Amino acid sequence: MAEKKIHEDQKYIDGLLQNNSFIIKAIYDKFVPKVVNYIKQNNGDLDKAKDVVQDTLVTIYNQASQKKLQLTCPFDAYFFLLCKRKWLNELKKRTNKQVTINETVLSKDDEAQELALETSVFEEKEALFKEMFQKLGTACRDLLKATFKIKSMEEVAKHIGVSYAYARKKKSLCIGKLTKLVQASSKFNQLK
Repeated sequence: MAEKKIHEDQKYIDGLLQNNSFIIKAIYDKFVPKVVNYIKQNNGDLDKAKDVVQDTLVTIYNQASQKKLQLTCPFDAYFFLLCKRKWLNELKKRTNKQVTINETVLSKDDEAQELALETSVFEEKEALFKEMFQKLGTACRDLLKATFKIKSMEEVAKHIGVSYAYARKKKSLCIGKLTKLVQASSKFNQLK
């Protein structure tokens, strides 16, 4: 199978990663009005639309920085799909009714559909990880936070005031406990 070509709109992803104010302004000028109109037409208002846009940009940023997101479709289609999904999830939470949507606004781009799904799954996995991380004891959370920031286990051990051997063993136990918490969650099986 041929490798997918990176779309020229990758500049928007790169701009977000670099906190480039020109690119961010371009995103807000070019793509946000479509999202705002969609949300207003589907039981929302300007404030809700702003929240959805902000959450979506944070999700894109996180996926790009952690998973090296490569855009293979127009940013417009990808961004709109993510915002739309986020809004529909919000509506579903508010009411337990089935939500009807205006599909004519949606671009029928398969690449955008695929990327949006990938990003949504990424966001759900990240939320599950954070939720289970909070269930760990304080000592485990502190140790794991230190290992996220400091690369050397020797420095981590010094930082938290324990021996190197203890830090390694404790890290292994904490990761094992976190893994069990994640796998025991009902959300985990839905994400597979």
